[in-house]
Amino acid sequence: MGEFQYKAMDVSGESVQGRVSAVDDAEALARVRELGFLPVEVSMAREKRNGATESANGSRRRVSASDVTSFTRQVSDLVSAGLPIDRALAVMIEQSDNPGMAVVLAKVRDEIRGGRALSEALAEYPRLFSPMYRNMLRAGEASGQLGEVATRLAEFLEKEQVRRSHLVSAMVYPALLLSVAVLAMVFLLTFVVPRLSGVFDDLGADLPLPTVILLGITGVISRYWWALLGGIGFGWVSLKGFAATEAGKRQIDGWVLRLPVTGRIAGRVVVSRFARSLGTLLGGGVPILDALEIAGQAAANRVTIAASEAIRDLVRQGEPVASAMAEVGHFPPVLRHMAAVGEETGDLPRMLLRVADSLDFEVDSAMRRLTTALEPAIVLVTGGFVGFIVLSILLPVFQANAAVR
Repeated sequence: MGEFQYKAMDVSGESVQGRVSAVDDAEALARVRELGFLPVEVSMAREKRNGATESANGSRRRVSASDVTSFTRQVSDLVSAGLPIDRALAVMIEQSDNPGMAVVLAKVRDEIRGGRALSEALAEYPRLFSPMYRNMLRAGEASGQLGEVATRLAEFLEKEQVRRSHLVSAMVYPALLLSVAVLAMVFLLTFVVPRLSGVFDDLGADLPLPTVILLGITGVISRYWWALLGGIGFGWVSLKGFAATEAGKRQIDGWVLRLPVTGRIAGRVVVSRFARSLGTLLGGGVPILDALEIAGQAAANRVTIAASEAIRDLVRQGEPVASAMAEVGHFPPVLRHMAAVGEETGDLPRMLLRVADSLDFEVDSAMRRLTTALEPAIVLVTGGFVGFIVLSILLPVFQANAAVR
């Protein structure tokens, strides 16, 4: 079974394009006719499913998360203004600055004109449009509130984008500083110090302990660099293999949450993502059991996914969400209490979104404190290492001068 692109004419004589699944060209032609179209051209689809698209000249253009966020906001605005979805897509195709996104939107528009719903057409691009995204749109289509649901979804994506940009911005300078420090250390140990070892041998005296340690380190690196690189490569491959298993993913996700300094921050990020996803889904009309499953997946942490599944099982048995959270015990008290208030007042989605906003504020504050502490710590460690090297080089010289006197 493969994907075939087609060009055809509808009953009014207008040109339409789309895609069908079929075993061969003959079956693809039959499927196009079943849609009520007169096929003009049918060929194997060249579309990539990994978030990149192939334009007419064969060049691949990647569609980013910001493109999807912008598309969602435009759907919200245009549909809320009363435009039919196919016309709204035509406007977005004309205005798109990304040729790859324009290709995706053109395919989606053709699918819609062929009789499919927007959520069904977007399901052809799972790397761009997540299950949460598609389920919310499906709920909006079923309730006749696509514009309102798209607005909620756009707000969710925009907040996620802001949170990611804050995290990235906070870590750029420390990462750059650490990279420069590591490169400086590697340069000193592999290039500068080995060229001075002959000078130390010519001194003919017992070397100080710091110099002996430094020469020992550089000797190991120069003689066994291949073993060190091989060990690092083997460790990386082993870690990747372990992380590829379900047990490994769960173990690593658990380690991430238990790290001494960053574990608390990572936990807040995961819970915030879960709460925001769940609140957005419930506000968009997605049933509670489906919303819990999708929100757990959106948290992108196996421990949280397991906790969400346990909550889902308890809710299915009739327990309130807050009681299920308390019984599972993975989520912080603020989320459980706010969920209880939301259930009592009948406004659970808004309470969950408020918790997510509060947790995002905590994460931003913690990241600022962490980066403020990291920058001088990296400078101090680098300065201490460089000072150790300088001291190890100068001590034999001072020792030799003292002996001559």
